[in-house]
This record gives sequence, structure tokens and C-alpha cells, in this order.
Amino acid sequence: HPLRYTVIMNPQICGLLVLVSWIISVLNSMTQSLMVLQLSFCTDMEIHHFFCELNQIVGNACSDTFLNDMMMYLAIVLLGGVPLAGIMYSYSKIVSTICRISSAQGKYKAFS
Repeated sequence: HPLRYTVIMNPQICGLLVLVSWIISVLNSMTQSLMVLQLSFCTDMEIHHFFCELNQIVGNACSDTFLNDMMMYLAIVLLGGVPLAGIMYSYSKIVSTICRISSAQGKYKAFS
């Protein structure tokens, strides 16, 4: 409903969207950090970077990292794939609505 956008997207909804985004980010970070704490590392391992990515840390573990790898892949699918699917669905609805316009001039105006 594009004409009702300003009514639907009021400041409370915007604040709620920001809060949900922040909570999801914190929960993902906490889950990944707690999963890394369960790993055991070799004592002679040295990381030569001041910034360590999660993938590098899990790769240097001496214990089994199967569960950590699965959690990382699940996070990638959920945090990347679900928003991408929503965006693709939204654009497909927009294109299908524009294609239902009867006049060629209306379609041209909508696409431009």
C-alpha cells in the first residue's frame, strides 16, 4: 500500500524495526561467541592479526568444529537469505503490478 506508507511507517514502527534488528544482531553475536568458547585450542597456536574473524578462530581450533560450522552456515542462510528472499518477493510484486497496467504509456511511466 504505497499511498499509506507515511501512516503505516510511523516513528513507533521505525523504532520497533531498529530494536528487532539490534536484538537479532546481539543474539547472533552471543550465539557465535558462546559456540567458540566451547572449543579447545592448541597451546602453541598464535594469531598474527589484531583482528580475528570468527572463521579464522574456528579454523584454528584443535577440537571438532562441525557444530560451529553448521551454526555459521545457518546464520548465513537466515540473516542473508531470508532478507534477500523478502526483497525479491517485494520486487516481483511490484513488477507484476506494473505489468497489469493496461496502457503502454502507463507501464513506461511506472518503470521509469
